[in-house]
Amino acid sequence: MAISQARSRRKPSGGRYKNAFSKKKQNLGRMPVHTKLGKHILKTMRIRGNNMQSMLLSAETANVYNPKTKKYQIVKIETIVDNPANRHFIRRSIITKGAVLKTPIGKARVTSRPGQEGTLNAVLIE
Repeated sequence: MAISQARSRRKPSGGRYKNAFSKKKQNLGRMPVHTKLGKHILKTMRIRGNNMQSMLLSAETANVYNPKTKKYQIVKIETIVDNPANRHFIRRSIITKGAVLKTPIGKARVTSRPGQEGTLNAVLIE
């Protein structure tokens, strides 16, 4: 069954709204892309308006910004230390925005949305 982002057909009280609309393609959603730690795999997909969107399925390196030197550096990701989105994502090695990565130059927090943007940018926090 398709994932819909349209309004629910049920009211908060449990009653039903009158069916004034039918399902439309513009209301389609999709499953989240859980970016894993592993070999770099990038997928592009056609989205609404004939535009393309990149999805990072897995990554082994990150583009880390150092605020002291004001420079970016591509570093290898050792492991995921913390993920405020979901505590089980740490065990499953899933990278989302806000996740804390352990790298050879220190801990870094992810600032990009890898499942939506196709890039893995982070900022050093230590």
